[in-house]
Amino acid sequence: MSKVRWGILSTAKIGTEKVIPAMQQCDHAEVVAIASRNTQRAEEVAQELGISQAFGSYEDLLAAGEVDAIYNPLPNHLHVSWSKQALAAGKHVLCEKPIGLTADEGQELVDYAQQFPELKIMEAFMYRHHPQWQRAKELIQAGEIGALRTIQSFFSYYNDDPNNIRNQADIGGGGLMDIGCYNISLSRFIFGDEPKSVMGVVETDPQFETDRMASGVMVFEGGTSTFTCSTQLTPYQRVNLFGIDGRVEIEIPFNAPPDRPCRMWLQQGSDVAEITLDTTDQYTVQGELMSLAILNDTLVPTPLTDAVANMRVIEAIKESGQAGRPVEL
Repeated sequence: MSKVRWGILSTAKIGTEKVIPAMQQCDHAEVVAIASRNTQRAEEVAQELGISQAFGSYEDLLAAGEVDAIYNPLPNHLHVSWSKQALAAGKHVLCEKPIGLTADEGQELVDYAQQFPELKIMEAFMYRHHPQWQRAKELIQAGEIGALRTIQSFFSYYNDDPNNIRNQADIGGGGLMDIGCYNISLSRFIFGDEPKSVMGVVETDPQFETDRMASGVMVFEGGTSTFTCSTQLTPYQRVNLFGIDGRVEIEIPFNAPPDRPCRMWLQQGSDVAEITLDTTDQYTVQGELMSLAILNDTLVPTPLTDAVANMRVIEAIKESGQAGRPVEL
């Protein structure tokens, strides 16, 4: 088998607009099926995107013998349950972030997956696979900015639609779950460590009861990371990595455009060099890496335990915000 045959659970926007078109560009992946709870909707999307099979239920897609792996972009509260059902059906799983509503729920999936050592499962944190993040990690490991001491990151958009799942508290809405998870993940990725303690300030929307703005400080063995994320601010994203001798700045760290080059800057002393990265679709890279892990029976790029560790930090930031004090991890 030279290509992994992928099935998509649901017609969620992130799948139809970003992930599926990107995976259709992979050398080792083929999107062969899509499912919706509405048969007509599944058929319409399948026709639009050139997918050969459409199913009117997720169960029917999981039962399809011609599907090797599934991508799960369902709402946050359905990540664990449907990923478990996919594993039980013998399918490899790429599941959207965050892995679940709680760290314990994520750990439940980790434990369940151990029953299926022949199957691969990974959280879909696509940003890590983009060349700009791989380059940033290389620059820091090579000592190009001296010892890394602190990270500053920002991620925001504006969405006050009460019908949007990101504004529904009972199914995992809120800024920390949707985008603050990136601020936390990148800090753990770049430091290559887990924070020892966190401090959070969290503002809750009185109508939605979701966090609409959150700021956090994470204390690592080697330094700190500070961030703000918000679902009700002007759209913006930026990351700065500061060392004792220099700085790395990433212009579009999370939603890297798939149709034009990305830029980052390396400052060493007073000299600033612009680094241009080749045009890359990070969802294509993610799909290719996951498919190769399946085909070659190798480890996935990011183990599922990393997803659980990220959730523990999200929970600690929330706890700190409620308690008004630092929280140890």
